Amino acid sequence: MIATNGLLLDTHVFLWWKLDDTRLRKAVRDNIANAELVFVSAASAWEAAIKVRLGKLDLDADFATGVTDSGFERLAIGFEHAAETKGLPLHHRNPFDRMLIAQARVEHLTLVTHDHQLEPYDVELLWT
Repeated sequence: MIATNGLLLDTHVFLWWKLDDTRLRKAVRDNIANAELVFVSAASAWEAAIKVRLGKLDLDADFATGVTDSGFERLAIGFEHAAETKGLPLHHRNPFDRMLIAQARVEHLTLVTHDHQLEPYDVELLWT
């Protein structure tokens, strides 16, 4: 079951969407295309900026512009999201993914991901 407040795309899922990457299954792509609300977190923009700086990612366009051009909503990081991270078990130590988990929980969003390390968390997931 998918949460009713919308979808939150993991960083790689957003990048796969933009690149029309075949790792994003058609059913998931359709789910994203037909969702009322699709969010991309500021945590993803931050993660992408770090990866660009380290030479691990090459973006043709500004991340924020890509989010807007895709028709997705930007999800800012708030104090309630930060507070939610303190109670998360340490199944996954990546701070960006932990923030996405916290945001999905606080905002009642379904997190769209390929990262199976996120499975133990109490959050609605849609697998790519």
